[in-house]
Amino acid sequence: MSHFTLLVGSTLGSAEDLADELAGILQNHGHQTLIHTSPQLDHILIRPDHYLLLVCSTHGAGDLPDNIQPFSLQLSEQEPDLTGLAYLAVGLGDSAYDTFCHAIETLDQQLAARGARRIADRLDIDVSQPDPPEVIAKKWLDLWLSHQ
Repeated sequence: MSHFTLLVGSTLGSAEDLADELAGILQNHGHQTLIHTSPQLDHILIRPDHYLLLVCSTHGAGDLPDNIQPFSLQLSEQEPDLTGLAYLAVGLGDSAYDTFCHAIETLDQQLAARGARRIADRLDIDVSQPDPPEVIAKKWLDLWLSHQ
């Protein structure tokens, strides 16, 4: 059994709903989860042995949602050493925009620059497609879990 800390960046609630769904899948596989909808750097520094699962929508012109901006700012200003932190990343966006999934891309780059290691391909979900994000993310997470 592993522990997963989920950090959510959401403006309208879709990323939060998706994080709840992913947490349920992880729990069904025997893992423990903790979801933070007001993410702070301390949430990952306190539990460096946890897997980190970022779920973030893109807002406006590629912006981070307001609730995850403090986390991003803390990464930039405090420059913590995140060597050893393993993470997964899921982004929500609309491919009609040039900044499709730019928010999760930004967070992904920030974590990697601090030494964290993404342990699977980032999942960028196009919300304009017919399949609901939960269906797409479930397939992605099930595939990752089957290889663990």
